[in-house]
Amino acid sequence: MSTKLPPQPSAQAGRLALTALIREKNLLAALEVFRAELGDAFSFNLLGFDPIMLSGPEASRFLLVEQRDQFSWRIPTDPVAKYLRKGVLVTDGAEHDQLRRAMQPSLHKKMLTAYVDLFRHYTDQVTAAWQDGQTRDMLIEMRRLALLILVGTLFRVDFTPDMDDLWPSILKMLKHISPGLWMFWTNAPTGNAAPALHAVDEYLYDIIKERREENDGGEDMLSVLIASGMDDGLIRDQLLTMFIAGHDTSTAMLAWLLYLLGKHPDVMARVRDEVDDNLKGEPPTIENTVPLRYLQCVIDETLRLYPPIHLGTRRILSDLQFQGYDLPEGKRANYSIYLTQRNPNYWPDPGVFNPDRFLPENERGRQPYTYLPFGGGPRNCIGAAFAQVEAKIVIARLIQTFDFTLDPAKVHVYMGATLEPRPGVMMTVKRR
Repeated sequence: MSTKLPPQPSAQAGRLALTALIREKNLLAALEVFRAELGDAFSFNLLGFDPIMLSGPEASRFLLVEQRDQFSWRIPTDPVAKYLRKGVLVTDGAEHDQLRRAMQPSLHKKMLTAYVDLFRHYTDQVTAAWQDGQTRDMLIEMRRLALLILVGTLFRVDFTPDMDDLWPSILKMLKHISPGLWMFWTNAPTGNAAPALHAVDEYLYDIIKERREENDGGEDMLSVLIASGMDDGLIRDQLLTMFIAGHDTSTAMLAWLLYLLGKHPDVMARVRDEVDDNLKGEPPTIENTVPLRYLQCVIDETLRLYPPIHLGTRRILSDLQFQGYDLPEGKRANYSIYLTQRNPNYWPDPGVFNPDRFLPENERGRQPYTYLPFGGGPRNCIGAAFAQVEAKIVIARLIQTFDFTLDPAKVHVYMGATLEPRPGVMMTVKRR
């Protein structure tokens, strides 16, 4: 019996995709060409890497909700699964649900009020080193800030003394789990990733040991996981998941936010006026940032254009059909939030930065699953509320404190562990 896989691109589309790939320096530009020709389901073969690609609201609902139990998040040969072991991001079924329930209390909305002070504290700490007229790479600065915030809030540990020592290891780990040689070669050499993982593991096991000895009954994630009865190895898996995935997504979101604000001075001015008018010089809090509706539109539009998790990958557990095509058991299925949120069928002028899309009067009637920067369904991002509040507090504080001027050098999309602006976001800062 023959199998009808989703179609592959024509030779003409292949040439157009190659041109887009060279021009934009990322595979997503090529996938946009394929999607334009073939629709929301297609396949391709890149040096033996031959996934089925799905995008669009119907595919998102199909994969994330309707048939979610027929797709496995865990692909044992992928580096991220090897790193995270039994982390909540790469487990399935009841095991995942149990881990998520254990972690959820430390990410509950009621905890965010307690975290906001640390959002501001670490923002001020990072920016204290900025000097007037100095040009800083906001990709690096926001990574420092995101690491300090994540470890300071969820682990209740000040990461400042360990930042410089672990910085190279963190970057090596992120590079290793980014799209690369492992896509084509199952047992690709890990290079210097193993020592990097060992260094981060040593740090995590040390803070687990210290917290066990304190036995203080805190409500942060580390204390909650210890209280749940998990052994050190399983706790390490959850902490590493948050340490890597949690900080890197915030890094990308904040860096893209600053890039887009710098690229669009009129939007920057409107956000600055909104912040000044509503905060009146007071530090940002959850309460006084509620009226910052236009800033929220900017955040939403940034996440539409540059969702940190641009591609999701799954293994098909049983033979399925989607839109008349066969999805065979054992095949890799990738779904793309990036392609979905830039689909011209649902988003007019999809490549244009337009925060007004998210004004209440423009959101009415929007089809579900056309916008899903934090995923969708029961396994949506566990830290979605945390990330949204973090972005609003951090950007409000930065805008309140500094003027930013973007360096005109071209920035392109980089498909790393998350979607990053490369080679960086160079901005000149001046304290207001």
